[in-house]
Amino acid sequence: MEQLQIAIKERGSVIADGVLKVDQFLNHQIDTDLMINIGKEFVKRFQDCKITRILTIESSGIAPSFMAANELNVPLVFARKRKSLTMTNDVYTSSVYSFTKQETNTITVSKSFLTPEDHVLIIDDFLATGHAALGLTDIVKQAGATVAGVGIVIEKSFQGGRAKLEEEGHRVESLARIQSLQDHKVTFLKEV
Repeated sequence: MEQLQIAIKERGSVIADGVLKVDQFLNHQIDTDLMINIGKEFVKRFQDCKITRILTIESSGIAPSFMAANELNVPLVFARKRKSLTMTNDVYTSSVYSFTKQETNTITVSKSFLTPEDHVLIIDDFLATGHAALGLTDIVKQAGATVAGVGIVIEKSFQGGRAKLEEEGHRVESLARIQSLQDHKVTFLKEV
C-alpha cells in the first residue's frame, strides 16, 4: 500500500536493528486519513471471506481494526492484555510474547463475543515473530469459530511470523512488507 510505505519512510524511524518506531501515525498518534484507507484496503483484500467479526489486541491494533470493522459494518472485538475487574471467568485466554516490549501477556476475550458461527478477520499493527497473531488464532479456535484471515499493517518479513501463520493454514495479507531494518534504514520487499 503506497500511502503506508510513504508514511513509514517519511514519518517512521528505525531506532535499532529490527525495531521500527511508527508513533507519528499508527501507535501513539493516529493519522486518521491513513487509517481510513488501511481499513478500506483490508476490506478489499478480504471481501470474499464473509467476515462477521474482527479481532485484534489492544491497543495499537484497534485503530486499523476499527476502520475495517466500520467499513464492513461488523463488530470489533479486542483482546485485553490484562483482565479487568468487570470480566468474569467465562473467557478465552492465550499467552502472547511481545517482541517490542519483550514480555509475555495473557490475552483475554469474553466468550460472549465470539461464536462458532463467526468468520473472524484478525488485524494487528505489526507482524514480527507471529506470537500475537497466533495467540489470536488460538482464541478463535477455542471459540470454535473460523479464522477468515490475518491482516497486518506492517510485516517485518525477516522475523518469520508469516511462515508460522501460513504453516497453520492461515491466509496472511500485509499492507507493507519490510525486508530489513538495518543501519537505520527501512528496506521494503516490494518498493512503491
